[in-house]
Amino acid sequence: MPPLDADECRRRFTAARVATLATTNADGRADLVPVTYALVGDMILTAVDHKPKSTRRLRRLDNIARQPAVALLADHYTDDDWAALWWVRAHGTATVSDEVPGSVLDALVAKYAPYADAPPAGPFIVVPVDRWSGWAATAARS
Repeated sequence: MPPLDADECRRRFTAARVATLATTNADGRADLVPVTYALVGDMILTAVDHKPKSTRRLRRLDNIARQPAVALLADHYTDDDWAALWWVRAHGTATVSDEVPGSVLDALVAKYAPYADAPPAGPFIVVPVDRWSGWAATAARS
């Protein structure tokens, strides 16, 4: 199967429920963390939300401040049907912000029901995607 084109990458990435954010830590090693997110155009938004955390100053934020190049990976896996396997990766340069446009935050709130009563207050990670890549076992849409 040939690689997925950018439009198909966007479609699958938008539909996925969780992505893995990859940042680079102070030792130059990868840190990975699952994130909720919304894709608006070619901009990904994820946020520090109300889920329990030991601090709101998370390692991912420090990593981005030091090295803003990031990647996010969304994928689909099932033991029952390997023909349905796929992954999509988004690369970009992240920024951390205390505020985002309401329309972008609305997209995040619309995607995840728990945010309806408690929208994320931030900080926010904004990633303009500069490169999409992806693969699927078959051309079938998953």
